[in-house]
Amino acid sequence: MSPPRPDLTTARRLVVKIGSALLVDPEAADLRAGWLDSVVADIAWLRQRGCEVLVVSSGAISLARHRLALPARRLRLEEKQAAAAVGQIRLAQAWSDALARHGLVAAQVLLTLGDTEDRRRYLNARATLSTLLSLGCVPVINENDTVATLEIRFGDNDRLAARVAEMVEADQLVLLSDIDGLYTADPRLDPGATHLDLIASLTPEIEAMGGAPPPGHSSGGMRTKLAAARIATGAGCAMAIGLGAGDHPLRRLAEGARCSWFLAASDGRSARKRWIAGALAPVGRVVIDAGAERALLAGGSLLPAGIRAVEGMFERGDPVAVVGPGGQDIGRGLSAYPAADLVRIAGRRSAEIEQVLGWRGRDEAIHRDDLVLTAVTAG
Repeated sequence: MSPPRPDLTTARRLVVKIGSALLVDPEAADLRAGWLDSVVADIAWLRQRGCEVLVVSSGAISLARHRLALPARRLRLEEKQAAAAVGQIRLAQAWSDALARHGLVAAQVLLTLGDTEDRRRYLNARATLSTLLSLGCVPVINENDTVATLEIRFGDNDRLAARVAEMVEADQLVLLSDIDGLYTADPRLDPGATHLDLIASLTPEIEAMGGAPPPGHSSGGMRTKLAAARIATGAGCAMAIGLGAGDHPLRRLAEGARCSWFLAASDGRSARKRWIAGALAPVGRVVIDAGAERALLAGGSLLPAGIRAVEGMFERGDPVAVVGPGGQDIGRGLSAYPAADLVRIAGRRSAEIEQVLGWRGRDEAIHRDDLVLTAVTAG
């Protein structure tokens, strides 16, 4: 018996991601104002049903291209930052005006990858968003492209939306796209591709269905949407990929329009573990042996004796990727030691730590309370 399909009308807290290709008409180099009004009408309808709504909206750079006479080629980082500075004003005003026509107050929130990877800044952002929702606002969120560098960028709003959904403990996330969901292959290239209506778990076979980003100004694509699905579902949030073209896309999804729903995981992770699991930019890698892998899968901690290699420069408490002996990504964890010290105690028994370092730290390199296994491995 198949699990029930999530219902948009029952959402308690919903995050909606809208891409540039939907919001901005590239030929007219202008906002699709009528379409935006229909989306806001849908948001107002959901609000009347008791659902809190947050929006992750692209479009700032696309809106500024024509105004700044920027070339059609891929923009350099400094050009993107300049365009974002111009476009954010217009984007925020468009959302504010559209929501105001329905008696709703917009709140602009700009985030960087660093804001969600640093624990303190993450908690501050979560508190701000929660307060805005309690005041009845509709937060409109985008990446802060004016200050983000290549090293601290999401680069796409799919994963940003998933991180926001995890941050605010949303129960549903909708990625409005130019396609009505996930197919077994790219339907533009393979006429025999099959649409997947309900995805119970993100298996390696499902993740292999992600393709290259589509042409144009969008930085997304199915691959980033599947990465978003892993973050959101792991945080207990169901996610849908639905067709955004045409008016009232949210209302159509609520009425049963075709889409792909990814079911939320039911492992009940704590807020701290959700944050660890959602880390997009681990600052290092710890390669472990087969024995350590078995111990982790059985619920144990990672001891120095099971470490075979340490890669990257990181400090105590930084998120690192845990890699199995076959090169597979096993999970994410917070290192109990800086990289330089972890290199020195790798392969050693815990009783030898004090002798090697000259001081006694934790017996574990990564404690099980600071470790989250990937869904595929932990499965």
